[in-house]
Amino acid sequence: MRLLVAALLLFVFSPAAIAAERIPGNELVLQGLDKVTARISTIKIKTGETVKFGTLRITLRACEKTPPEDPPEATAFLDILEQRDDQEPISLFHGWMFASTPALSALEHPVYDVWVLDCLTEPADTAE
Repeated sequence: MRLLVAALLLFVFSPAAIAAERIPGNELVLQGLDKVTARISTIKIKTGETVKFGTLRITLRACEKTPPEDPPEATAFLDILEQRDDQEPISLFHGWMFASTPALSALEHPVYDVWVLDCLTEPADTAE
């Protein structure tokens, strides 16, 4: 009996079970700061798209959020390149960013800051 309970607890709290509770999104809301002008911009980007923010090119690969009954968390897998005129793009960031802890995995750039606000899911079809 103890073995069965231990196996059940191991399954329930396994990383695969926790990851299964995430809700995939199709659009990300970012906030960007231009440190030179002190301008803050809200940026919306769909999965697979690339947007420009100053000299940065931000590509959203995936975003996820927790279900409403769990503590709020939005995560996004981003590729961020810097593209200056007549130069090859430079990869600045490739990985996951977290809305609740932006300093954990942050873009390090002298001019720009970018952080995750929310991952939006596709709205449910409404009957007309």
